[in-house]
Amino acid sequence: MTDALQIVLAKRPAGDVTADCFREESVTLPAPADGQVLIRSRFLSLDPYMRPRMTELRSYTPPFELDRPLTGGSVGEVVESRNPRFAKGDTVMGMLNWASHTLHDGKGLRKIDPAAAPLSAHLGVLGMPAFTAWYGITRICKPKAGETAFVSAATGAVGQVAGQLAKLAGARVVGCAGDEEKCQWAVREAGYDACFNHRAEHDYGAVLDRLCPQGIDSDFENVGGKIFHAVFARLNDFGRLAFCGAISEYQDAKPMAGPPKMFTIVQRRLTIQGFIVSDHVALMGEFVAEVGDLLKAGKLKSRETIIDGLAKAPQAFMGLLKGENFGKLVVKVG
Repeated sequence: MTDALQIVLAKRPAGDVTADCFREESVTLPAPADGQVLIRSRFLSLDPYMRPRMTELRSYTPPFELDRPLTGGSVGEVVESRNPRFAKGDTVMGMLNWASHTLHDGKGLRKIDPAAAPLSAHLGVLGMPAFTAWYGITRICKPKAGETAFVSAATGAVGQVAGQLAKLAGARVVGCAGDEEKCQWAVREAGYDACFNHRAEHDYGAVLDRLCPQGIDSDFENVGGKIFHAVFARLNDFGRLAFCGAISEYQDAKPMAGPPKMFTIVQRRLTIQGFIVSDHVALMGEFVAEVGDLLKAGKLKSRETIIDGLAKAPQAFMGLLKGENFGKLVVKVG
């Protein structure tokens, strides 16, 4: 028997997520049954995709259940095991509860080497966000020398890697972020050619015309909304758009209409592809090898925001949806 702290979904949000959507509970977990492992969480990833899962409508993943713990990508340590694939002391990564401890059936868990990199890195620059960036850039956007690539949320967990990969491919890279410090980091550290503060700029079309005078050849879209509409209107012939997310729209009470003149897709022969990186796990090994080499060579940089304490996860998640984090947001569980 193990005492655990967990955070459950207390109610579904209507519009913005509020603190009363969460409830902290103390529970006692039984010993693992055959095939199960008991995992003590070390780091929990907080990601924008969790917001759609808080609603009742099923999208590409099933919704979180009311009065049950939320789940997220996590790194933890096996403290008890009755699963032959895992031993006590193994460091593992997988979908775990927002909790100090999770009783798990072992499906989807994989062992990682705790000496290979800081544990939190496996949730960011070596994990799902960077894999998302790598897939969207290399398989959909396919930037090349002489082209202009745009990345919204340029310093987020996904965007910071997407922009650097586009730059390494030879493209001129322009992005946007939520404050001046983030934009400065994007240019100074991540190699962006330009980055604008979307909270300070109000005419997105005008700033894009200034920063992308030759138009935009590829767009890695994380934000959606009015920024996406402005980018869409400036895509060049045969432009490619990897639609990864639309964080600006996740808390809208009513869905936002799409950009005007959708016939542009035909006129400019655009490729627009939405994608979910979990559909492409077969490429994970290729991603780890390529991005791992870039990290070792010092050609890829990343930022993290680490929140200390599971109890702070709800507030940190609400901040994430407002763009308060810088880079990958993780919770150090305890």
